[in-house]
Amino acid sequence: MENFFTELFQYSNDTNQQLIDLIGSQGEKIPANVIRLFSHLLNAHHVWNARITKSEVHYGIWQLHTASDFGKINRENIDHSVRILNSRDLEEMIGYTTSKGAPFTNSIKTILFQVINHSTYHRGQIALELRQAGIDPPLTDYIFWKR
Repeated sequence: MENFFTELFQYSNDTNQQLIDLIGSQGEKIPANVIRLFSHLLNAHHVWNARITKSEVHYGIWQLHTASDFGKINRENIDHSVRILNSRDLEEMIGYTTSKGAPFTNSIKTILFQVINHSTYHRGQIALELRQAGIDPPLTDYIFWKR
């Protein structure tokens, strides 16, 4: 299971990096909502990692970042998730409070899958925004990455 999650985070890193590169190359052509959605994708990953490790949260869930910060934040998030994978039992239950203050408990495995799934969801939204702006998005489907 750990190997599968390691692969999923490599996939997420690689596809995020494709978007980071595209955003950097297109500059002003990038719709504001792409910046907003990609910032959110990174922020949510950061928050979930922090919930697992009980570490300080540095970003608000919808906090905007500059495109020049995306690569650094993405790398920090991926590295943190990989450290979790290498040091924690994926069946361990984690208690946390949502951004609305509701208490919940989930396994690390469930939380990490949420990170991957949430990122994939928002990359799809970003692809739509890019297409609507006349920019061809990279192919970020998992199966294309596996090929």
